[in-house]
Amino acid sequence: MLKIGEFSKISRVSVRMLRHYDEIGLLKPVKTDDCTLYRFYSESQLPLIGQIRSLKEIGFSLADIIEMTENFDDYEKIDAFYEKRHIELQKQAEITAHQMTLLDTARKRLRKELSMSYNVSIRTIPERYAATVHMVIPHYEDEGTVWQILREETDGMNMIPDDPCLVAAEFPDDEFKEENVEVFAWKTVKGRYPDTEHVKFKTLPAVKAASCTVKGGYEQMNDVYAAVISWVKENGYEPVGSMFNIYHVSPHETENPDEFITEVCYPVK
Repeated sequence: MLKIGEFSKISRVSVRMLRHYDEIGLLKPVKTDDCTLYRFYSESQLPLIGQIRSLKEIGFSLADIIEMTENFDDYEKIDAFYEKRHIELQKQAEITAHQMTLLDTARKRLRKELSMSYNVSIRTIPERYAATVHMVIPHYEDEGTVWQILREETDGMNMIPDDPCLVAAEFPDDEFKEENVEVFAWKTVKGRYPDTEHVKFKTLPAVKAASCTVKGGYEQMNDVYAAVISWVKENGYEPVGSMFNIYHVSPHETENPDEFITEVCYPVK
């Protein structure tokens, strides 16, 4: 038999943890001296403590390990534990990968911010004739379906883009929506065309707006919005409508986010 200190050294598990395992019934010593209360372990327990160490490294809880050690002879039960942990680790990996992407983006933004400033100015977008789509989409990231509908329902009309052709999207909701998001999208065109199920052709009124044009990915847009709102407040203007984005260069033209050119417009008076 081995004293607890010897067993601890061989198994590479601390005495404190061995005592804890004894208390919760995970690994009990083969003998405890009635007078001294010294714990003694058998060499035959070394494989079991090795299995316990391995299961802990995989990330199993002590409660799971207790149940697993009681069912080591039942292949299906043990495999079910492994499968459950595999799914948990996959989810953790996905979360970690997403967090790493956010971290990399944040670091890139930090470097860019050292030399970045947002120039805001007042400009009037003139009256314009446009193909428009006004609908509700499941989530903000589903905006692409609106443009797909516009393309599909006007295919064959031989629409002539205006010069310059402005393509924009506005989200009129008064608050952030987790689902069922209202969107109003438009593209300026020349000529006259018949309405379709979702695409309506109309003349949009001129709008005076605080405008800021930026180059790069959409991850910076919250900072741009904040800069525009701050500028409007500091310069004595009053908002009179929903902010909208004009996509001068978008994913439709390039797959490289660094080449995107977006104009943020905030209607004011």
